[in-house]
Amino acid sequence: MQGTIAFGIAAFVLIAAVIWAIGVKRMRYKRGRMLTSFNIIFAGVAIASIIIFIPIYSQMFEADRYGFGKMFLLSIHNTIRLFIVDGEFAIIMDNIGLVGEELRDVYAMFAAVLFVVAPFLTFGFVMSFFRNVSAYKDYYLKYYSEMYVFSELNERSIELARSLKSNKKNRTIVFTDVFDSDDEYTYELMAQAYEVGAILFKKDISIVNFAFHSKKSKLVFFIIGKDDDENVKQTLSLINRYNDNENMSVYVFTTSVNSELILSKAVTGKIKVRRINEVQSLISRHLYDNGMKIFDSAIGGQGEEKLISAVILGKGQHGTEMAKALSWFCQMDGYRLEMNIFDADKYAESQFSYECPELMHPDYNHDFETVGEAHYSIHVHAGVNVETTEFLELAEKIEKVTYVFVSLGDDEKNISMAAKMRSWLLKRGQFPKIDAIVKNADKKKALEGVTNYSGQEYEIDFIGDTVTSYSEEVIFESDIEMEALKRHLKWGKEEEFWKFEYNYRSSVASAIHKKMKTLCKIPGIEKEPSERTDTERRNLRVLEHRRWNAYMRSEGFTYAEKRNNLAKTHHCLVPFDELPLKEQEKDDD
Repeated sequence: MQGTIAFGIAAFVLIAAVIWAIGVKRMRYKRGRMLTSFNIIFAGVAIASIIIFIPIYSQMFEADRYGFGKMFLLSIHNTIRLFIVDGEFAIIMDNIGLVGEELRDVYAMFAAVLFVVAPFLTFGFVMSFFRNVSAYKDYYLKYYSEMYVFSELNERSIELARSLKSNKKNRTIVFTDVFDSDDEYTYELMAQAYEVGAILFKKDISIVNFAFHSKKSKLVFFIIGKDDDENVKQTLSLINRYNDNENMSVYVFTTSVNSELILSKAVTGKIKVRRINEVQSLISRHLYDNGMKIFDSAIGGQGEEKLISAVILGKGQHGTEMAKALSWFCQMDGYRLEMNIFDADKYAESQFSYECPELMHPDYNHDFETVGEAHYSIHVHAGVNVETTEFLELAEKIEKVTYVFVSLGDDEKNISMAAKMRSWLLKRGQFPKIDAIVKNADKKKALEGVTNYSGQEYEIDFIGDTVTSYSEEVIFESDIEMEALKRHLKWGKEEEFWKFEYNYRSSVASAIHKKMKTLCKIPGIEKEPSERTDTERRNLRVLEHRRWNAYMRSEGFTYAEKRNNLAKTHHCLVPFDELPLKEQEKDDD
């Protein structure tokens, strides 16, 4: 009877472990999780093995004073022997009578399975151990190498690794938290990692010891997982561990506001920490490289303001960032901005106004008369599905469209909607510039120069793919950052540019607009401020202040008599002529 009960419990434990392991395997892996499928199976086999030995030793030591302890310890002892290929199956067969006649064959087969599976699990564990040992060996041999360490193996990290390796062959690439998996996605990523000669650690980036590395050689960490909270935790761990290492840098990819606050406080030593907001970086890069096309597509007659009529479909992260950017980007002499934002969320307008209260306030929004102020008109159409006739009816009321930005949160939707917008607007005799977010690099490449069956080209720019976005040229000291840093150094220190998001973003926006003013050939922009005529100097100061007002409002700042960065208030958010002379002179571009 005792053997029958033990067999039932052991079988239940093993079956439950298998089901649990399958469930865990289907779940997305979360960093640092101990309950992997392998660990669950290992534990299930071990517990089941201990249980099948218990009735045997229970009978042997039935009359022994310390029988329970001996029974338990010897059951564990035999289980250990099982895992190291030293188990004796005879002990099972000699005591098969402990179970009923009808269960003997099943009991024997179940025990045989455990006797075979256990050594295989041991082999897997040993191989895993040696893989880690091999990774450490490869790492130690690269003591003097320029090294780039990634917190996760994913599409973004592999593209950046490829870019780094292609630009300099002798760089060492390291991926951490890499687990073997039978699924095709992981297999392909690991194959690509091996192609760039990467070292693969199973351990988390915050656990692997990277202190053993030449202080004269660069060591760069990329915290590039999908979980923002985990990215911040890993970054803080690296800061605490390597804070005084001048040769180390950390690039953390995160879009959360919390990360900005936490990391700016945490960085106090020599290690360099850089936060990368991928959405903001994409929009800034696109406007810097291709923004002039927005001005080129504007419409208007000779001697009058040209109209930039922008339509943004989808107020997600990309749509919101583009809307904010256009509010200051399009502040340009000779141009007028009107923007219509469409989103299915019924709270879209309220949310946008909450983020940028003064930008959307009626005292400023739709104001084209106040001299020396930002001029724009922004309409948010909330609760509108862009794939309905309701959207078309609202869009019909927009007399002219010169620019369309599509960001509906899905590549397929973005591609389809961009194509529909091209066809629909062409029926109205309009051919605006159209940009659409497409993250998949293969899709973007396939769509280049795409035409319809008649050979007519859609002329849609698909942006945001991983190959372009995650390249060394974009991540490290890009041209836009270097221009922004030059502008920052006119009034601040370099370390403040990298450490504080406010300084970085403000200077990047200024650099972008300076380039657009140059391309738009605003009089005097090509000269040094001291060489400009009085008219040129004043006009450029007014224009820069208009841009700055719109930028600050897009960042959530509002007017107050005294500046308070924590409260996001600023005394200079007034028309140019209301500024003190000292403040007006600061607007020399």
